[in-house]
Amino acid sequence: MPYWMAFIGGFHLRVISGLRRGLKLKAPEGLGTRPTTDRVKESLFNLIQFYFPSDKVLDLFAGSGALGIEALSRGASHCIFVDAERSAISLVQENLRSARFQDQATVLQQTAETFLSSTKETFSVIFLDPPYNKGYLAPVLNLIQERQILQNDGIIVVETERGGEPVPQAGFSVKKSVAYGKTVITILTR
Repeated sequence: MPYWMAFIGGFHLRVISGLRRGLKLKAPEGLGTRPTTDRVKESLFNLIQFYFPSDKVLDLFAGSGALGIEALSRGASHCIFVDAERSAISLVQENLRSARFQDQATVLQQTAETFLSSTKETFSVIFLDPPYNKGYLAPVLNLIQERQILQNDGIIVVETERGGEPVPQAGFSVKKSVAYGKTVITILTR
């Protein structure tokens, strides 16, 4: 077995800070979902720490729900988790139960585009962590911009692969972009 498959199979996630600090979360099995590592998540939240506690958070392409759960642990009042995959939705629900954040969360099984096209909500923080290099970034960012889903003082946190699909600005400004190994975190503002 290649070393990277053993790494994925033994992948551990935890809540880095806040109310549920140290809580272990379940990670997805297999290669269909690529969770944000604890090291990258800690660095990411250090970049955006002044946005917490926050109002409403959106975790698009939620996967395990680790980013939204971290936001709730740090004081976000509510988080909507969106993923198209049934297995991801089940994992998010299980991790929310473990973290005891079910009352502060809404979990929806639908595509990001479907959710963004129909929501009336606005968000202070949007996590955008789609599968790498699949062409999701431009249409999703365009919908967020067109429908004014990001609050005026809000941020979008985009996770991409170094050397992969560029982050289209779609009417947003890049506040910061930092690489952590093969992962690039880009913070966008209105």
